[in-house]
Amino acid sequence: MSSVLEGTRLREGTGVPSKSSGRSWLGLVWTLVRTDFKARYHGTLSGFVWALLKPLSMFVVLVTVFALVFAAEENYRLNLIVGLFIWDFFAEGTRTGLTSLHARAYLLTRARCPSWVLVVSSMSNPLLTLGVFSVAMTVFLSLAGRPPSAANLGLFVFYLLHLVAIVAGLALATSVLFLRYRDLNQVWDVAMQAGFFVAPIIYPIGVLPERVHFFLYLWFPTPIIEFARAVIVARTVPTPTAHVYLFLEAVIVLAGGIAVYRALAPRAAEYL
Repeated sequence: MSSVLEGTRLREGTGVPSKSSGRSWLGLVWTLVRTDFKARYHGTLSGFVWALLKPLSMFVVLVTVFALVFAAEENYRLNLIVGLFIWDFFAEGTRTGLTSLHARAYLLTRARCPSWVLVVSSMSNPLLTLGVFSVAMTVFLSLAGRPPSAANLGLFVFYLLHLVAIVAGLALATSVLFLRYRDLNQVWDVAMQAGFFVAPIIYPIGVLPERVHFFLYLWFPTPIIEFARAVIVARTVPTPTAHVYLFLEAVIVLAGGIAVYRALAPRAAEYL
């Protein structure tokens, strides 16, 4: 991504030196990630634990309400928690990405900082939460006598990488659009509220008529949630065609996000 976006400059005199080394990029990203983490959890008693408590508390509420409704679903609880953590990353990653440039506006005007780094690094905390959950879920299944195979774990990581690419594409596009259209924040909040029920998180997708499944899969989190459940919980593998569609979707969203970013980022500082 850096090679595509490196040439983009926010304003004259604040671009990125063409001979910047990979180490300097990593150092900048690490500084932003560490600062964001400290700022988010500074002064809290439990720190990062709060990031895990949000989806876990939602899990407790939903499983209490819906476990009886879907009692016939053998793996309902496991499917629910997988869906919730994947959704939490999607919702939180896109939300922080959308406001990332506006929230760090001081870096756009005072530092020689490439703006795409600000957008991508804003996903660090949601990504860390997703990573911790993935490890915890693997350990739990292993202790329960249902360890996923190495191949299935590899596919699970493969799906998460596609999810990260999709979130990054949406974040890049919306971050520069938000600088011009401040209503986008409210529009995205409404979309997230509706999208939570569009994605098959609290209900098995099989309870809906098969003719509507295609439309549900158009919503970005749906294929990730369903494929992740398949390999981790049900221990089945989606078809090669399904993998091709997922790959194309991730590529299209990421490429589209980069295109929008490159078109609008050079004038981003003017909209602050």
